[in-house]
Amino acid sequence: MTPRTTVAADGPDPIDVHVGQNLRTRRKELGLSQERIAQVFGISFQQVQKYERGTNRICASKLYILSKVLEVPVSYFFEQAPPVSDVPNHQDIPDDVLDLTELYYQIKDPQVRQRVVSLARALSSKA
Repeated sequence: MTPRTTVAADGPDPIDVHVGQNLRTRRKELGLSQERIAQVFGISFQQVQKYERGTNRICASKLYILSKVLEVPVSYFFEQAPPVSDVPNHQDIPDDVLDLTELYYQIKDPQVRQRVVSLARALSSKA
């Protein structure tokens, strides 16, 4: 699965919107313009607008730098964030899946790991 960095067909991710709102709030508290934030990163102020609206996701490295520029911990951007409902809780994952994952990571030989993946693919296509 590739990471999503722009808005999906059904709209921005609620977490990205929340992070963007916190960015905007803190930027305004400090009296900084979108142009100033853009200068720090070497991006356009339009990109900052997209971050603040949540239509573009802020990567971890930029979020870290933003936390320093805005003088807040990284966690500030996620305070009171909406719950993530589509991420499985570890209690929702069947025991056999957890066992299989643990056993897979105990295999040290990358070629053997690849064979296990190939076997799983072959078995799943015959199911």
